[in-house]
Amino acid sequence: MLFHEIYGSYYNVIAAVLSEAVNGTLGDRKIRKIIQEKAFDESILNIPDKLIGGSWNLLTEDYETPLISEPKIHLTMLQKRWLKALLLDPRIRLFQPDDDGLTGIEPLFTPDMIVYYDQNKDGDPYTEPIYVENFRNVLEAIHSGQWIDISYETAKGKKNHYICHPKSIEYSQKDDKFRVMISLDPDRPETDRVLNISRIIACNVIMDDRDMENYRDKSNQGWLSAGIQKRSITLEVTDERNALERILLHFSHLEKETKKLDSQHYRLKLVYDASDETEMLIRILSFGPKIKVIEPEDFMGKIRERLLKQQTTLTAR
Repeated sequence: MLFHEIYGSYYNVIAAVLSEAVNGTLGDRKIRKIIQEKAFDESILNIPDKLIGGSWNLLTEDYETPLISEPKIHLTMLQKRWLKALLLDPRIRLFQPDDDGLTGIEPLFTPDMIVYYDQNKDGDPYTEPIYVENFRNVLEAIHSGQWIDISYETAKGKKNHYICHPKSIEYSQKDDKFRVMISLDPDRPETDRVLNISRIIACNVIMDDRDMENYRDKSNQGWLSAGIQKRSITLEVTDERNALERILLHFSHLEKETKKLDSQHYRLKLVYDASDETEMLIRILSFGPKIKVIEPEDFMGKIRERLLKQQTTLTAR
């Protein structure tokens, strides 16, 4: 454990309970709610008894406390060094975390000390000013519920223009990339699509309805462009050597359904962008015999074709 147990969850629960008592807002229902939300299931059986007239004796039966001010739990130097190390991660810096109180603190470790394996090396440019600005504009629009105007370049170099509503941001550990799920029309799910944030050329938050009309006229693809063409594939996964966990992590950015067949086999349905089909073929083949494609038939045919092509190439060598 990095941190001493005295700064663990139980002490944070007690601090929350005593803060309510200091403010005169504590009651039986409130104390039980705090414990249920912040502690473990069995805590409801012993914490109230210890606080009220028990060995801790910090509350009276009327839920009053001898404390004058709210209890504060201060960070240890080890905790500060750990937080400082986390804040050096350029991915975390994108979210503009609060680093008050960490000035001059030596980090516990630095990013160059971490070696990533089974991860693509062409991750997003997290420190480039344009990328940072676009990411934060997307994040702002998600939090505020506003629309955004995006200029986007596809993997094939085609430039698109979208007036859209950002729904969520997802991170792929395998690809080391952030993606944003957008909707061209919230009332039409078929207009949803996924964009790599690194391929966004420019992103502006649309501030009000008057701006919206101007942006509609600007869009070179019209107000409602054709939505993403989605396809699905059904797999049977043999859960050996944590195969299921690795596969779910690998495809964490995709819409999926999982069904347990028996103690070792699972059925997994993945929904993906039709333009990413070649990439899906490569990724699925990388798991070897742990994955079996069940449907659709045309995808199974493409798997066979690629395997035969690989076999022919190896034989020729």
